[in-house]
Amino acid sequence: MALSKAGCIALAAIAAAAASAGGAPRAVAADTYDLDVILSLTGGASFLGKAEQRALQLAEGWVNQSGGIGGRKLHFVFHDDQSTPQAAVQLASQVVARHPAVEIGANLVAMCNAMAPLMQSGPVMYCLSPGIHPPAGSYVFTSSVSTVDLSRALIRFFRMKGWTRLAVMTSTDASGQDAEKGIDGNLALPENKEMKLVAREHFTPGDVSVAAQIENIKAAQPQALIAWSTGAPIGTIFKGIVQAGLDVPVGTTDGNMTYAQMTQYADFLPKRLFIPAAEWSTHGAKNKRDPAIAAAQQRFDAIYKAAGVKPDVAAALAWDPAMIVIDALRKLGPNATAAQLRDHIGHLKAYAGINGIYDFDAAPQRGLDVSDAVVTLWNPAAQVWEPVSEPAGAPLSP
Repeated sequence: MALSKAGCIALAAIAAAAASAGGAPRAVAADTYDLDVILSLTGGASFLGKAEQRALQLAEGWVNQSGGIGGRKLHFVFHDDQSTPQAAVQLASQVVARHPAVEIGANLVAMCNAMAPLMQSGPVMYCLSPGIHPPAGSYVFTSSVSTVDLSRALIRFFRMKGWTRLAVMTSTDASGQDAEKGIDGNLALPENKEMKLVAREHFTPGDVSVAAQIENIKAAQPQALIAWSTGAPIGTIFKGIVQAGLDVPVGTTDGNMTYAQMTQYADFLPKRLFIPAAEWSTHGAKNKRDPAIAAAQQRFDAIYKAAGVKPDVAAALAWDPAMIVIDALRKLGPNATAAQLRDHIGHLKAYAGINGIYDFDAAPQRGLDVSDAVVTLWNPAAQVWEPVSEPAGAPLSP
């Protein structure tokens, strides 16, 4: 929705009056519901942020074609955090000062963790990174299956395939630290007592080579490797794996399930690249799915097909949070407060999304757990991630 400078000034005045009157969300015009979104649209995480922006724009179109929110047109207002926590905090502070009911974003662990303390009394913040772990009952919600449950499904898959000698390589940043903590916790589970960690290596995201770490891993003779990082750093690891001649199954985070990355790294992808993901990854697959999840995926696929775009993980990370927020606003009305939205989403059950059946009582602030995680294998010939496990990680029967 394009507005003149004068129109923007007038709408800002309306928003300020609404905030001072009792903290209503920024529904800045009678026919519009503006919803702030903080994403990395430039910088190192822009490969995710731009795709998530596209998903929200498609969601906005679908919502407005199907009645909007209480008769008002939904309008996502995008803010660029430039892939830095400092910018994310500055933008979040500006959003909080306007007293909206909800904001969506950011899309990386570091940004979401930096923003979360600002949301002690609202607005609802729906982070698009699975790598944060908000306290139950808080105003902060998080997207998709947690990194802990994703690595749990992946480790279960490796174990049940007989690959019990495991090497792990993680980055030293917030995302890598979260992943390593989750992997260690999962390896300590009784079900994984036969798993043996034979090598553990670290790297910094800015490293241009990890040859030394890969050689250490190779010398330990693992049967499988978990390399947990996203973006350019995972490309550095993949190059190191190929150059060292390390030919073992490799597992990585679903943050790498983008067609852009698969194309960019095609010449040095591991031969067997396994990625655990939420159930969006089963869309179009032949394996049996819950009918309600399948229906949500079919609508999602139809919207993307009409736009001429192939959805990947960035779309999946943004889609369900947007649909959950929109569903809540449609039920509560556009004047819902932050507290009302938090309580509604916090007790939402049996909600069918593309990523699974949400139950926020069972999985606080997230709605999904390991039972919604599926291990996939990248098929370069077909250019698809093929599901190779049941939900929770057990390998599919031949």
